[in-house]
Amino acid sequence: MAGPIERIADLTDLPAPLRGGVVAIGNFDGVHRGHQSVLEPALEVARREGVPALVLTFEPHPRRVFRPDVPLFRLTPAPMKAALLGTLGFDAVVEQRFDRAFSGLSPQDFVKTVLVEGLGISHVVTGFDFHFGKNRSGTPDLLAEAGKDNGFGVTLVDAYSDEGGAVISSSRIRGVLAEGDVAEAAGLLGYRYTVEAPVTGGQRLGRTLGFPTANMALPPETELRHGIYAVRFRRADGSLHNGVASFGRRPTVTEDGAPLLETFVFDFDGDLYGETCSVSLFGFLRGEVKFEGLDPLAAQMKRDEAEARALLAEVKPHSTLDTALAFDGLVV
Repeated sequence: MAGPIERIADLTDLPAPLRGGVVAIGNFDGVHRGHQSVLEPALEVARREGVPALVLTFEPHPRRVFRPDVPLFRLTPAPMKAALLGTLGFDAVVEQRFDRAFSGLSPQDFVKTVLVEGLGISHVVTGFDFHFGKNRSGTPDLLAEAGKDNGFGVTLVDAYSDEGGAVISSSRIRGVLAEGDVAEAAGLLGYRYTVEAPVTGGQRLGRTLGFPTANMALPPETELRHGIYAVRFRRADGSLHNGVASFGRRPTVTEDGAPLLETFVFDFDGDLYGETCSVSLFGFLRGEVKFEGLDPLAAQMKRDEAEARALLAEVKPHSTLDTALAFDGLVV
C-alpha cells in the first residue's frame, strides 16, 4: 500500500535533501478527511515549488504524556500513519519525540530549533487553531509573524466539515467505531478503517469448525465494537483477500477471553503465522453473541460468510487512498 516514505525520529538525522521543504504540522491520528484538508495544500505547495513534502507529528501522542492514566484509542499507530502519509505522496514524516521537556519549549524556541534550524522549512501548513510551545501559548498569529521574520511561508487551513456541516475529528471517528458503524467511519476517514498486527497462534477451534482464522491481537485501548465484520485482509506480500472477521472475547468458547480479531479469509489455504497483516473493515454484520454450543455457532458463521461475500461484491472505493489500501491487489 505505502509509497516510499522516510520515518525520522531525530531532527539531527534529517537528510540534507529533505531540508528546505514544505511541512504539514499536526498529530493527524487517523489521517482523516479533515487532516487531508491540511495535508493536500502542503503537497500542492511542495509540488509547485519543487521541494520536499514533509509531515511533522509527535510521538508518543501528547495525550499519553499529559494524561497517562487515561487510555487512548489511536486510530493510526505510527507505522500505519506513516504508510498512509507515504501513499498520499509525502517524502518523509518526522516523528518528533514528545515529552515534558519538549512541551516546555517556548513558542520562539519551537520555531527556531524545530522549524528553522531542524527542518530549514520554506513553508508550513497547519490548522487554523494550531497552538504550540509551552502551555500552548504559540498562536497562529505568532506563527505567521515568525514566518515573516524567518523567511518561510505560512498557510492556515480552516476546520473541515462533512456534508452535514459537522466538523470531522479523530474523537468523532473513535466514537463511531465504538458503535460499530464502520461505514460511517469510512465516510469520515475517506477510506476503510484498517488495523495492522502480526498473526498469532490460537486454539485452532475455527479450523475444527471449518472456518480457520488468522488471529490478531489489537492494542488493548482499541474501542471497536465487538461483533462480526465484512473485511478485506492484506497479507505481507501485498495480496488482498475478502473475508469475515470477529472482534471480541469469544463468549461461546471462553468465559473471559482477551479481545481478539479473528479473520476467516475466503478461498485461502496457507500458513499466515508470524506475518504482519492488515484488515480493512467494510461493514458491521451483527453483534457478538454467546451460542448454546458449537453447532449453532458454525451455522451462524456460514450465514455470516454469505452476508459478507454479498456485501463485499458490491463495494466501491471512496478515494485513491481507499483504492490503495483496500482494493489494489485483490485476489479473486
